[in-house]
Amino acid sequence: MIRVFLLDDHEVVRRGLADLLQSGGDIEVVGESGSAQEASRRIPALRPDVAILDARLPDGNGIDVCRDIRAVDSSIKGLILTSYEDDEALFAAIMAGAAGYVLKQIRGTDLVDAVRRVAAGQSLLDPAITTRVLERIRSGVEQPRELKTLTEQERRILEYVAEGLTNREIAGKMFLAEKTVKNYVSSVLAKLGLERRTQAAVLATRLLGKTH
Repeated sequence: MIRVFLLDDHEVVRRGLADLLQSGGDIEVVGESGSAQEASRRIPALRPDVAILDARLPDGNGIDVCRDIRAVDSSIKGLILTSYEDDEALFAAIMAGAAGYVLKQIRGTDLVDAVRRVAAGQSLLDPAITTRVLERIRSGVEQPRELKTLTEQERRILEYVAEGLTNREIAGKMFLAEKTVKNYVSSVLAKLGLERRTQAAVLATRLLGKTH
């Protein structure tokens, strides 16, 4: 069974999604919420395979929730569901580590298929767009003033933070000790004048959105 959590501020939408997803017999809705803050607390505890996250909520947004829950448990796949086609939100979703970004106009059968594919480890994001977003981070020539203060190693750390990776996962990719990564993250935050890693990812999204 594929375990799914639903985040949408409309109860009717949540009920419709739950009925649709559970009609196939291989998907179980293990929790739901209409609040971004509540979802950020509950999802890591429930450990669903996939979290379907509404992009816009009264108390936040699904992209931040995706980043928050993946910082706790990167095995949870985030699927952003939105009514709006927005390049900046798509970039932010990629940097938050989302596995998919789909419009609410999607057909029901296609959404069920999307959940199955994401649960199986596939990405529903266009690889070309993902590459372009990450290239913005890597390209020192085009980097905004704030990001130019970072060393090449720190830029790589920021890139991984923006992807939603934990310190342990970053350590594995860069062949560093977890404590070393933690020190790098602290240095990045200090240079950017921030307190939390989620703020660094949001700032990176905003700055990179201004470059081409």
